[in-house]
Amino acid sequence: MVAAVYILSTGVFLLVSVLIFRRWQKNRILHSPFPDSWQHILQSNIGIYTKLPMALRGQLHREIRLFLQDKTFYGCDGLVITDEIRVTIAGEACLLLLNRATNHYYQLHHILVYPAGFLVSRVERNQQGVVSQSESPLLGESWQQGKVILSWQDVLAGGKNFQDGHNVVLHEFAHQLDQESGSANGAPLLGSQSSYRRWARVLAAEFATLQQQKPGAYRQLIDQYGATNPAEFFAVVTEVFFERPKALQKKHPELFAELANFYAVDPGDWQ
Repeated sequence: MVAAVYILSTGVFLLVSVLIFRRWQKNRILHSPFPDSWQHILQSNIGIYTKLPMALRGQLHREIRLFLQDKTFYGCDGLVITDEIRVTIAGEACLLLLNRATNHYYQLHHILVYPAGFLVSRVERNQQGVVSQSESPLLGESWQQGKVILSWQDVLAGGKNFQDGHNVVLHEFAHQLDQESGSANGAPLLGSQSSYRRWARVLAAEFATLQQQKPGAYRQLIDQYGATNPAEFFAVVTEVFFERPKALQKKHPELFAELANFYAVDPGDWQ
């Protein structure tokens, strides 16, 4: 009995010690100056960064530091992880957290980075029970098991060109937000039942419209890949919301309003 009490007390002490240390570490990080070298990386690699209002830029710096404290990066296929890779990915991912009460992608622990696009093996079973295996080329992938995979080449291209409506980091981290609700279904955590009802009405209608469009439609704003399923639709329209906000607001005002309400920013003000 005494031994059990001792073990329990020791466990509680260790847990409290870890929590105190993490709080101290967080405060130390947040009260230290944002490195000049990191600012230079953001200016060079994220086209929208210099257009952010100073208040949002300060928020972004804070989120980046917390992000880099908690997430571990792994280089794949010989890629060596550098500050440029870490800060660029963190900077783009944390744009989705500005002005919002957030848990900083609390389910995410590992970020795997390939030099360029990568192949992923898929095992599928058809309705007749026949199993087949194929390889799919990808630029990024988001897993519910605490992992995101990215192509550095495409991270860099997406960050530098912040006007084409395509950004692999925004796409995969929108999936992470979606997955925080328990499943990837195109509905992230919205707070109230009325918000969920409005979100479902607007996004379901927009999703259905996209599904009815012919692939390769002339000057299509929302990429046809968004018609794959509601989760992909949310990720694709997140890319458009941050990169082509004025066009989205003009052509899809209700969709823009829902995304602006969720993300609590208007990227049109930055352009």
